[in-house]
Amino acid sequence: MPGLIGKKVGMTSMYNEAGKNLPCTVLEVGPCVVTQVKTEDKDGYASVQLGFGDRKESRTSQAMGGHFKKAGVNAKQHLAEFSGYKQDYNPGDEVKIEDVFAEGEFVSIIGTSKGRGFQGVVRRHGFAGVGQATHGQHNRLRAPGAIGAASTPARVYKGMKMAGQMGNARVTMENLEILKVMSEEGLLVVKGAVPGHKGATVIVRKPEA
Repeated sequence: MPGLIGKKVGMTSMYNEAGKNLPCTVLEVGPCVVTQVKTEDKDGYASVQLGFGDRKESRTSQAMGGHFKKAGVNAKQHLAEFSGYKQDYNPGDEVKIEDVFAEGEFVSIIGTSKGRGFQGVVRRHGFAGVGQATHGQHNRLRAPGAIGAASTPARVYKGMKMAGQMGNARVTMENLEILKVMSEEGLLVVKGAVPGHKGATVIVRKPEA
């Protein structure tokens, strides 16, 4: 299996063999259950759908309830599809962390960044501000400055860096090293930061996936 679904536990630090303190993120990954196997003949492409985290049946729609019942598994909170798997899977099979990942490997982690709401250009794009804070400056220090281009072209260019929604976007962190695999606890320790808040759902994939 080229990847698994998990959630972010939090950040900590570890010392390597050289005595350097490394920032790292702890993830609870798997176990995941196969909820559907798609084939090229029936679905047009080959993939394995995995489910992670239990969900109350009362909180599950009838359509999804029938989907899980057909696979013979309990209702799951999160679903994700993975292609490029190298062995045959059947609905109901359980995939654990030690079946996929090993220490020293590099993975890509997909998550949703923390939402920051509506932010100005200084925080959102790193603008330095306009002019000085003294000598008669009036509420323009954090202003974006001019956004137009006179009568030609008489419009604002697409992609102009302006104030707006910040965060709450799909982010992929590539080539994060696995520092430790804790099979019994189902924990994965990776070097560096992972997008999202504590408890946020993440997808951990191998680079070749």
